[in-house]
Amino acid sequence: MNKSLGYGQPMGGIAQTAFVVEDLRASVNRFIADMKAGPFFILDNFLVPGQNYRGAESTADITIAMGFAGHMLIELIQPLDNNPSVYKETIEKRGYGFHHFGIACADVDAASLDYQKRGYHEAFRASVPTGGEVVYLDNGTGAQWGFLELLPVTPGMDETFTRFFKASQGWDGSDPVRSFL
Repeated sequence: MNKSLGYGQPMGGIAQTAFVVEDLRASVNRFIADMKAGPFFILDNFLVPGQNYRGAESTADITIAMGFAGHMLIELIQPLDNNPSVYKETIEKRGYGFHHFGIACADVDAASLDYQKRGYHEAFRASVPTGGEVVYLDNGTGAQWGFLELLPVTPGMDETFTRFFKASQGWDGSDPVRSFL
């Protein structure tokens, strides 16, 4: 049985499309105006202890915004420093733009091992405020292709993303930028 998340995406399938951006607020405004996505929920700083980037501790800080276009969750990511990260790696290799697809997983560690058997490598791992850890994978081409992010489907994640989705339903354009938590 293929469980669906509260916002309609299938477990094990693409639940998110993410972009690394130079200016988060300008990008949010563009997605709202040009693509009718939103509202967007912003987390101003995402720097948690224990981040791991390509086998070493990472201290890279980012700000993120999430909003829906239909059933697709869009994540915009702005690096806040020049510390080594999957975000800086992407910008250096091909500039701003597409960064990763997020895949909804019941068990991130098991899914990571499965992808590793298919030639993927863990590029980044960090705990997230909605519970569990995310894992970014690449298939040896690094940022050239884009990453896969394994998203832990915890009750906190499903509740948060479902709340964002419900806010987008019938959204009239008011209050376009909101707090993530």
